[in-house]
Amino acid sequence: MPTARQWIQLLGLEPHVEGGYFRRTFQADHRARVRTPGGERYTLTSIHYLLTHWSPIGHWHLNQSDILHFHHHGDPITYHLLFPDGRLETAVLGQDPGRGQLLMLAVPGGVWKASHLTAGDHGLISEAVSPGFDYTDMTLGRAEDLLRRFPGHEELIRRYCRPVEPG
Repeated sequence: MPTARQWIQLLGLEPHVEGGYFRRTFQADHRARVRTPGGERYTLTSIHYLLTHWSPIGHWHLNQSDILHFHHHGDPITYHLLFPDGRLETAVLGQDPGRGQLLMLAVPGGVWKASHLTAGDHGLISEAVSPGFDYTDMTLGRAEDLLRRFPGHEELIRRYCRPVEPG
C-alpha cells in the first residue's frame, strides 16, 4: 500500500494552488477545442489529485466546468458543495459504499466546493473536467466574498478558505 509520499513520487504530483497535490493526466488534443465564454477549451481534461495528512484541505474554489471525481485509493475525502441558491450538500468519496461513501461524485460548473481528508494518511482521486480545465475558469474563495453570498455557512467558509497571505 503506497503512502502519500510514495504516490507523490510515483505519479509525479506537484502542489496545487487549492491545496493538496496534482498532475494533469489527459487533455483531448485529438479533438477540436470547444468555445466557452472564457475562450477555447479542450473538450476534456483529467488529473490525479491527492490530499495528505500534512496538506489535508482542498480550499474553497469555483470551477466553470462540470467535474467528475473518482476515488481510487486511501482514506475518504469529504466534499462540501455550495450551490448558487445557498443550498449546502456534503458528500464523502471513499471505498466503502456500505457506509454511505461514493466512488464517484459529479459537481456541476458554477458550484463552490471545498474538500478535506476525513482521516488518515491520504486520499487519491482523479477528476475528469468538461469542458477542459483552464486556470482562468477557476476562482479561489475569499472568506469575505463567500460570507456575503452565503451568510448561513460562516463556520464552513472560514474553516476551508485558504488563509490570506500577509502583505
